[in-house]
Amino acid sequence: MKIRVMLAEDQNLVRLGICSLLELSKDIEVVGQVEDGSQVVDGIARFQPDVLLIDVRMPKMTGIDALHAMRDAGCMVPSIILTTFDDSQLVMEGIAAGARGYLLKDVSLDSLVGAIDTVHAGGTLMQPALTERILKGLSTMEPRYDDTAAVEALSDKEIEVLRLMAGGFSNREISNTIHKSEGTIKNQVSSILEKLGVRDRTQAVLRAINLGLL
Repeated sequence: MKIRVMLAEDQNLVRLGICSLLELSKDIEVVGQVEDGSQVVDGIARFQPDVLLIDVRMPKMTGIDALHAMRDAGCMVPSIILTTFDDSQLVMEGIAAGARGYLLKDVSLDSLVGAIDTVHAGGTLMQPALTERILKGLSTMEPRYDDTAAVEALSDKEIEVLRLMAGGFSNREISNTIHKSEGTIKNQVSSILEKLGVRDRTQAVLRAINLGLL
């Protein structure tokens, strides 16, 4: 059975482009489109989607406000924020409002379909928002870990924290997002570094990408 997707996006060209992209997948059916966050609650009642793709910036009601409205109306569905902005604060607000994760709008078809499948199955996701310094240094950075060394398996909670680390979030921000104390997050970050055999958060994210964990 196909996963039913609704798209909330105010830019017509972007909306049509994403829908055309998803039509290429045999596992996804776009059942509805709305042009503003103010139409989301009614759209969910009308189209009954399994997953919502929602733009973070819309003119009458933002994606963040629409997520709050969904929660207040008791019609929350697994939601992915789509944005052209690498804006940590907006992403954090979206997660706090109930979104399962976010993707940049230039995501590939495979990544988008994979993300939809992940949240439909109850998972969460973050597209790594690596800093410009990390991106520029990937080809020249000397790894401070042994690529051949075995890695102790990370727990589901540690993977969740690792995804947020990849988004550039601080311990305090991660704490607020997953509702754990800052001390607990600090301990989990230390455990992640130890299991991955690295010294710092940047190297942890890089190694996680190399291992296919992100």
